[in-house]
Amino acid sequence: MPRTQRNDNFIDKSFTVMADLILKILPANKRAKEAFVYYRDGMSAQSEGEYAEALENYKEALELEEDALDRGYILYNMGLIHASNGEHETALDLYHQALECNPRLPQALNNIAVIYHFMGEKAKQEGDEDGGEALFDKAADYWIRAIRLAPNNYIEAQNWLKTTGRMQIDVFF
Repeated sequence: MPRTQRNDNFIDKSFTVMADLILKILPANKRAKEAFVYYRDGMSAQSEGEYAEALENYKEALELEEDALDRGYILYNMGLIHASNGEHETALDLYHQALECNPRLPQALNNIAVIYHFMGEKAKQEGDEDGGEALFDKAADYWIRAIRLAPNNYIEAQNWLKTTGRMQIDVFF
């Protein structure tokens, strides 16, 4: 039974009904509609912590989806799962692929920065000051790019950039 037929809460049921209605009226081909169904099921599984199922659905959606922007969101969500499982290299790869499909995805830029910052902290804890600083510089580059796309977001990153002196100019205005 497809995941969308197993939804047992009001919000999921409502989302499923709305999504099914949109699918029926959208002027999209069968392949695009199938991709959306897999993507929707992936998001539902992900929200319930069923990461293996979510990844399977996202992989199916990725095989069917032709639109670059939509592929970017699929790859981004796959990156979220891998990042939450501590698979940072895989997550970084998926976020970079998402950015290749959609360069205007500030949340992917932010998540890359978060991973580099985490890796920098870890390097410093292990006594690698230079390596940690290099990773912090990478994080700064990605946060600056994210903030340029979404200047009202990532306030903590903006503060970190200012307090660490990694922001030479005011990139927000």
